[in-house]
Amino acid sequence: MGDAWIVPEWTAPANVGAAVSTRLGPGSSAPPYDTLNLGLRSGDDPLAVTANRVSLALALDLPGPPLWLRQVHGTAVVDAGVATEDEPVADAAVAHGPGKVLAILTADCLPVLFASADGGTIGAAHAGWRGLAAGVLENTVARMDSPPASVMAWLGPAIGGPSYEVGDEVRAAFLASDTGAETAFTPTRPGHWLCDLYVLARRKLAAAGVTQVSGGGFDTFRDKRLYSYRRDGASSGRFASLVWTR
Repeated sequence: MGDAWIVPEWTAPANVGAAVSTRLGPGSSAPPYDTLNLGLRSGDDPLAVTANRVSLALALDLPGPPLWLRQVHGTAVVDAGVATEDEPVADAAVAHGPGKVLAILTADCLPVLFASADGGTIGAAHAGWRGLAAGVLENTVARMDSPPASVMAWLGPAIGGPSYEVGDEVRAAFLASDTGAETAFTPTRPGHWLCDLYVLARRKLAAAGVTQVSGGGFDTFRDKRLYSYRRDGASSGRFASLVWTR
């Protein structure tokens, strides 16, 4: 699919599709958001973002409109089958049955996609450090209503450990419930650490019983195909990680 899309390499069932957009996709956003910005709250022209979302659905031949979330760095999970709002306030979603599309918007935070072994249930979560520490991944797995050992997860593009310096409060938030999480932190200057979100996510998923985990190894800060808030600040758009069933 070229540089416009990143396709997850995982062993999801044949009826489950997934893709990550890049800024190089078929969009109409002007600089500095060029071109496929999908974030309505990024400062971009809302008309351009709305058009971009239509282009996204057509380019990926999605089976239905994505369920976009109003992400707040929390742990709430919404069921796409009973969601009554166009943009529910939540940081994760699950869907049971065919024809559903879930979407997560990010620009450094970690998107995680899920699928059950039988292809009947999918999930998607937005895992910034706050949500990750507070249990958004565990909550998503629980709402899938599938044995955790049968759930597979894919870790999408996020800021890489070498590019992500955080303060003591971030490290303390993870070590409070998992002292082994110290392996995800490398000291830099006093009171600051490099933080590996991928290591932390794998530990969280393992604790929840999910052992089929793939993906990782991205760095939005260094990959110019992807938006990065830490790199570009307020002029950063948002890319989408999507999973769907047919």
